[in-house]
Amino acid sequence: MTWIRRAVSLALAASVTVTPLFAQQTHVLEPSELRALVEAQDARRDGNREVVARVLQRPRVQQVAERLGVDVVRVQQALMTLDHNEMQTLADQARQVESELAGGQSVTLSTTFIIIALLVVILIIVAVD
Repeated sequence: MTWIRRAVSLALAASVTVTPLFAQQTHVLEPSELRALVEAQDARRDGNREVVARVLQRPRVQQVAERLGVDVVRVQQALMTLDHNEMQTLADQARQVESELAGGQSVTLSTTFIIIALLVVILIIVAVD
């Protein structure tokens, strides 16, 4: 019986000693670092949404949309429903359109194609949702 008491005492002492050691483990990321990462991701998402919305406001884009019978207001509302990857893809296309249109270049077939593709992708995503 004495060896059972010793074993129980030893196990109890070990659990009391080991538990605080596990509690002192450091996190991979500090809460402030995690918060900064989340804020950076939010800022990227907002920036992507902003560039797409800005391109949709351009007169040339509105003309192309009108010719295709696309309701730009509906497309703008649909931007809020897109996930991160979809928004990133559209933002990349929108940046390309924006740089070509903002540079004073004449609108080429490729720019018009990108605008149409941008609108069609948004409409497909909205239709699926």
